[in-house]
Amino acid sequence: MTFIVAALLNAFLVISNAEVLPLTVSDNQVLIGGKQGSLSGMSFFWTNDDWGGSKFYNKQAVEWLKNDWKARVLRGAMGIENSGGYLLDAENNKARIKTLVDAAIEFDMYCVVDWHDNYAHLHKDAAIAFFEEMARFYIGKNNLIFELFNEPQDDVSYTNDVKPYAEEVIKRIRDTGSTNVILVGSTHWDQDVEQAAANKITGYENIAYTLHFYANSINNAGQDMRDRATAALKNHTALFVSEWGTVEANGDGPVNAEETKAWVDFMKANHLSNCNWSLNDKAEGASALKPGVRVDGQWTESDLTESGKLVREIIRTWSD
Repeated sequence: MTFIVAALLNAFLVISNAEVLPLTVSDNQVLIGGKQGSLSGMSFFWTNDDWGGSKFYNKQAVEWLKNDWKARVLRGAMGIENSGGYLLDAENNKARIKTLVDAAIEFDMYCVVDWHDNYAHLHKDAAIAFFEEMARFYIGKNNLIFELFNEPQDDVSYTNDVKPYAEEVIKRIRDTGSTNVILVGSTHWDQDVEQAAANKITGYENIAYTLHFYANSINNAGQDMRDRATAALKNHTALFVSEWGTVEANGDGPVNAEETKAWVDFMKANHLSNCNWSLNDKAEGASALKPGVRVDGQWTESDLTESGKLVREIIRTWSD
């Protein structure tokens, strides 16, 4: 009887995780179960206390994104050094990330665990402790993707700051036995992917680089950025668009639908997984939700902003 129960339990676990195939990196591709493809979904807003976005870090919102938006990937943006961030309130910020990860696991989704820090190299010890804990706690779960450094700023050097920081954090994650995909930042707000590709991290498997764009920003959108991404791909570097917006890089302004379509076409053609910024109700252009909507999903079309309507349709019809 015990053997039968165990066998049934194992069969159930296999079925329940059928959609969560392991992600691996091969040449310039992040593969899904060893096959070419890409994921599309939403980035949640900063986890910081009292910043307004933390209320959406709940199981019901994730379930709605899975069932109604057809999202396959989420991103939890854990704020680090700003007010109400991890360095000041580690437990509450970490709990929000774990709530998102646990919901992603329950609903057979992937979740990017993002150390949302523009100067992550200055907080290396805290980052190592966090990623070690997450890697050990969720060992064997295909759902997790680790993002080590969000948008290194202009005064951060890839060679002197980003790369050595990432190499040390990667080593400590791999020492736990975790083989999950790890995303490494590129400088100038995750735009200099061609420069990172020329000096990429070696010696570890399943490493990709983050590319961020905002469709209505003159400084980090357009064909020039796509050409730079193409150069990185041609240099055998895998990319993951862990954050993108339909508006300007400051998170506000009007939606640029035409440029958004050009980027969507580019991401699909190159099999680039992606998360839109952001699932929040802040009164700014990048927010998918209008101010004051319910926090547990069940959103109607009238609850969505112009960006939210466009992004929902992109995610719902994503096919790669």
